[in-house]
Amino acid sequence: MNYAENLWLFLLLLTGIVVVPGMDMIYVLASALSGGKRAGLAATTGMMAGGAIHTIFGTLGTGALVALVPQLFTPLLIVGAAYMVWIGISLVRSSITVEAVQTGAARRLSSTFGQALATCLLNPKAYLFVIAVFPQFLKPQYGSLLMQGTVMGLMTMAVQGVVYGSVALAGHGARHALVANPGVTRAIGRGAGLLLIAAAIFTLAHELR
Repeated sequence: MNYAENLWLFLLLLTGIVVVPGMDMIYVLASALSGGKRAGLAATTGMMAGGAIHTIFGTLGTGALVALVPQLFTPLLIVGAAYMVWIGISLVRSSITVEAVQTGAARRLSSTFGQALATCLLNPKAYLFVIAVFPQFLKPQYGSLLMQGTVMGLMTMAVQGVVYGSVALAGHGARHALVANPGVTRAIGRGAGLLLIAAAIFTLAHELR
């Protein structure tokens, strides 16, 4: 298999992972529904930044680290799942409405970005992807590992941008129909929170098993 085929296979696996609804996608959608397009895109940008950092971890040998120190992986899964549950509980307890988000929106964008970045970095699915997949595609025969990692990182950010950006815009479009229905907005936000909690618990239980 040549380098081009190697990249195409990586892109296929990467796209398959990103398009599957999970904690990252739920957070982007919830941000767009509650804060509009700018909030949704801020969350998308946070996820892309997290993807870049995951790529750095993968390139520098996350797989080797976990192989050498496997006891670090379980605490990482627990911390990540706990953070996802905390965000989910925050959404469930929230009484935010579409109109209420307009005040202080600029201040909230940085918070949305930061939470999205943390969500991505603490998402067990992302670490599993890096640990399981990156060692299979970073190969010395294709040249510099740093250059290969850079290309894979750019591909990761591009796929995240397209998928999560589309989710953000879809959420923003739906948001206009919810302006006159604050009760529905609250229900959607709380539903997203419950999904986030369920996804975190399911992921943790599955991987620990």
